[in-house]
Amino acid sequence: MTTELMFRCLFFNEPKNLLSLCEILNSSTSVATTISSSLGWWTKRIHVCRHTRSTTMEGLDEALNAIIKHCPNLEIFIVDVPMGETFGPVADTLATYTLKSLRTVHWNVSCELLPKVIWALDSLPSIICAHIDFESKSGEDSENVPLGSASDLQISLPHLQQLSLRGLFGQFLEEATGWTFPSLQCLSVDSVNHRTDQPDVVAFLTAHGAELTFLDLNCIPTLDVPEILDLCPKLITFSFNADWRLQPPGEAMPASGSLAAAMASTEAASTLVHTPHPNIMMIGLHGLMYAFGVGYAAQYAAEEPLRAHVIGRSNDLNVAALNKANFPRLQCVRALSRAMLSDLNDADGPSEEVGMARYDKWWDMLTGEGIRLEDCTGALLGTLPKDEDLEGEGAEDEEEYEEDEDEEDEDSDGDWEEEEEVWELVLPPAPQQPGHSISELRDLLDQCRMMAQTREPSIFTPMFAEVEDIGGPVVTL
Repeated sequence: MTTELMFRCLFFNEPKNLLSLCEILNSSTSVATTISSSLGWWTKRIHVCRHTRSTTMEGLDEALNAIIKHCPNLEIFIVDVPMGETFGPVADTLATYTLKSLRTVHWNVSCELLPKVIWALDSLPSIICAHIDFESKSGEDSENVPLGSASDLQISLPHLQQLSLRGLFGQFLEEATGWTFPSLQCLSVDSVNHRTDQPDVVAFLTAHGAELTFLDLNCIPTLDVPEILDLCPKLITFSFNADWRLQPPGEAMPASGSLAAAMASTEAASTLVHTPHPNIMMIGLHGLMYAFGVGYAAQYAAEEPLRAHVIGRSNDLNVAALNKANFPRLQCVRALSRAMLSDLNDADGPSEEVGMARYDKWWDMLTGEGIRLEDCTGALLGTLPKDEDLEGEGAEDEEEYEEDEDEEDEDSDGDWEEEEEVWELVLPPAPQQPGHSISELRDLLDQCRMMAQTREPSIFTPMFAEVEDIGGPVVTL
């Protein structure tokens, strides 16, 4: 039983550890009573990760292939390390030894290996979830990789439900448009910081978007959101880049003037839908780095204010379109940028100049529609100013009270009076009733005497009696 639990998941925080496990599985001491006579029979998951970007899988293909051969029941295969030339042999081993069991794959490959990726998917028809991270080398033409015999290959993945792409995936998406995904429900694409690779998402969704319930688009180039939502009528969760300029016809960004003045003007909204979408309940917002005036984006905004104004205006227009008129079932809006949320946390909230005004405006706008404004964890994005003040007062009172107790004797320059004015609470005077406190004290003494009479003898009574005989002082109440 212990062996089964130990080998259920093989996790490698350093790829070089594959060599050690390979030696163990190949040794005679690891012979088991399973059908495959190997402890790898129990393995359901292999996960190889990295701590530094310089880590690669170079020279480890034989060890990884040997481990896969020991795991005929493998269901999840994750390699979050650039696989390089090891990808081809590893993909062949997966197709040979885990054809029926493998359900989830996570690959990190370079763009030049796109033909091998296509053939690998063709050899694994049973996968349910696929994540592929395409990385490009310096000077590599990632947009025109020669596919050879993999070009226009008709692939059918009847069980694939979730497809996630990251990096330079444009050419892969074009090829996948002609494939067959009858069970596809979730699509996630993330172009990272690439601006030149314009993915043809609309063409892909024209072929495969009718049954999608989850769609996450994190790209820098602007996509046609109204057209995309028309192609995906069953969507429940939708995420897009809130920095996209999706202004309605005739809407123009003011060439001059402050951002506060632009926000105070008559509020327009972006055109996100042609007709109200009946099913979307959750919308995620990528971007928003310039929205709250914090972090490195605030420094760029000081140097290029026009850029910050344009992006901020796009944020306002896009958020204004997130209402019940466009999305009747919308329940929450989430800010998904981890970098932006980290900057907010470091700055202890939005900036006072623009960020707080925008936060209050979005909060009032969404809560007025009955929509929650959340961060990527599902918690509320920040706290309402009133709640924050109340909680802050309680925390500050506690801290200042403790500090004052420790430093009361050292404060001689008037600091005590200043701090006391901040947290001092005015309490109403207690009611004065003559004789009332004396009667309560007498009642309390009577109750104590009654308890003393009914109390069971203590095990320490003989010891106290000895002390009394010695002549120690005795106090009588």
